[in-house]
Amino acid sequence: MAAFLVVLSDFFAVSNRALSYAADLACLMPAELVLLHVAHDELLAPEQQEYQSLTRRTARSTAVALEQLAHQQPVATTVRVSEQQLPAAVQEAVREHHPLLLVLSQPGSGATPWKVVVDTATTLLLHAPHPLLVIPQVGWEQFPPRRLLLAVDGEPFELAGRSQVLRQLLAATAGTLSVVHVTDDGHALPNAQAVLATVRDQDVLDEVPDNCLRQVYHPNPTEGILREAAHQKADMLVLVARRHSFLGSLFHRSITADVVRESPIPVLLLPADD
Repeated sequence: MAAFLVVLSDFFAVSNRALSYAADLACLMPAELVLLHVAHDELLAPEQQEYQSLTRRTARSTAVALEQLAHQQPVATTVRVSEQQLPAAVQEAVREHHPLLLVLSQPGSGATPWKVVVDTATTLLLHAPHPLLVIPQVGWEQFPPRRLLLAVDGEPFELAGRSQVLRQLLAATAGTLSVVHVTDDGHALPNAQAVLATVRDQDVLDEVPDNCLRQVYHPNPTEGILREAAHQKADMLVLVARRHSFLGSLFHRSITADVVRESPIPVLLLPADD
């Protein structure tokens, strides 16, 4: 049975690094690509989202352009064009393809408010709780990602959906995984073994050695995570997206949202059941 990566992006942007990254990743996994074009979404189709429905001519030209783009990819690629709202379009794609990952592109210009990116990520994790890889348009260069950094809060978690995707990603890229726990003024430093136990319980690796954990202090946890990623020269950040902190009304204040917004490297969000 084929594995799939579902790519959500403005496929007609001048630079589409998310698609390039997803295609390269699909070659390694290996997997096929699904290009999901949501016609009336502010982030994914900014030129079309203002119209109630596509004209036949516009729909036809869009489909042709996407098929041409699909033929240019290095792996088998399927095109899906949806006039549904984003949640329904993604749910349908997930039901049909059971993807390993959803791949989301950050906006390529300052014209798209960051609230749109936040709302899109929230919607995806709420309605289609699958691992979500967010690709920045600028700043990163390294591929494949071989130094992954998992940021944890020290509390137990239970991964939802494709919980083995991290293991598959590490195997495909011959990568390594380090763990960081950032403590701020409002939280006591937990026992290192207790922090490691939260990761070991999820079976993301055959072995999680004691020396893979770094516990650091920083008054701003987001900045602490990003500094540690830079210190370790990480190629990808991995975060557990807890429903109570990531999908709640205070999403705009969450550490997860801040890391997604500010990270210069790809961020893999693993939804948790709690």
